Amino acid sequence: MRQCLARITVLLVVVLTGWLPALAAGPIAFTIPAQPLDQALHAFSQQSGMAVLVDRELTGKRRSMHLHGHFSARAALQRLLEGTGLTAHYSAADAFTVQPIQLEQVKQGTRPNRMSAGNYAQAIQQAVERAMCRSVLARPGNYRAALQVWIDAQGVLVQSRLLASTGNEQRDAAVVESLRALLLERPPPSSMAQPVTLLLRPEGTGTGMDCTHSQGASAA
Repeated sequence: MRQCLARITVLLVVVLTGWLPALAAGPIAFTIPAQPLDQALHAFSQQSGMAVLVDRELTGKRRSMHLHGHFSARAALQRLLEGTGLTAHYSAADAFTVQPIQLEQVKQGTRPNRMSAGNYAQAIQQAVERAMCRSVLARPGNYRAALQVWIDAQGVLVQSRLLASTGNEQRDAAVVESLRALLLERPPPSSMAQPVTLLLRPEGTGTGMDCTHSQGASAA
């Protein structure tokens, strides 16, 4: 009995329908500042009318990005989870849980990728550099960051997660935004473990990113 209670206390349930507004059919106005993820999901639940079951051990060390604007509930939740390494699993039209991203394996018939995992990771780094160089806020050169990325079986970067803030919340959001739907030329090799961790270093370290000489995989 005590073991069951211990497991239950790990979960934060933002539910009880009477406490929540009705789920809107159209776009909803969201205003959720960057904050610890469990608090952001609570705010999302209150503003959207959706019920969420959250494992505090899963969300406790993660932060959300700032969310402001009019979105459908699902589009808003997708944006809110960007940069966390988590995705939503819907148990009903108005209820969801969050869980770590699970990627499908490369399907048979897909063009095989004979690159080594190390070479592919380098191609990811180069594509990320080029994508970030297009953004005024995310443009590298004067900050340091570490992030994890997930690549699906089609070679699309489906999620990224900043392991720590770059020191500026607006730049954090710009980094994640610049990597949305990044497309690489090939799917990842089956031998590559995910997520892939990338280090972004400032200029002057000898390994900083150079926006004038980025080469490698293409970005969409």
